[in-house]
Amino acid sequence: MPIDPSDVKVIRAEDVLRQENPDTWWKKLYLPAVVGGLATTLRNFVKNLANVRGLPTIRYPEERRDYGDRFRGRHYLKKRPDGQPRCTACMMCATACPADCIYIVGGEHPDPAIEKYPVRFEIDGLRCIMCGYCIDACPEDAIAMTKEYEWAGYNREDFIWDKEYLLNWRDEKIVEDGYQPYEDEVSKYRMSRGTL
Repeated sequence: MPIDPSDVKVIRAEDVLRQENPDTWWKKLYLPAVVGGLATTLRNFVKNLANVRGLPTIRYPEERRDYGDRFRGRHYLKKRPDGQPRCTACMMCATACPADCIYIVGGEHPDPAIEKYPVRFEIDGLRCIMCGYCIDACPEDAIAMTKEYEWAGYNREDFIWDKEYLLNWRDEKIVEDGYQPYEDEVSKYRMSRGTL
């Protein structure tokens, strides 16, 4: 049995919405919403003004915040016992980096036991998103992150960290290690290879 098109009643969504919630001139002014928002802000301001000591504020720099063990701070390159970088310029960290902030130029190492080393290793700190993928990707456990979060510079060049800076900046400060996802597994692997 076919349906006659004249029997079908078409209901538009706009008509239903207008019938259920008609806009009045008072609602169109948006004045009640603005006054309500200002009242909430003023109420919280007065409440916090009366109880300044109870605010969850850290008095930086006198008080330092304690971050978790997996905090991702500034990078550094780990050294071999002879002071050379542990990095073999395999480019895995640069490949894994979603921000494309790691630049490596590899070269042949004078020691025949070591295949390659980074002639040039740079991290652009302004592009880095501190994701930790470079640390996950490194097969030599050559790059790590610390809990250092205080970075300051006067120009953009201060945030392009080269190989010498990444190897030595940590010697000037005592900083805890931060994000190290596979620390136990890497230690076991290095002990089995005799390279720890």
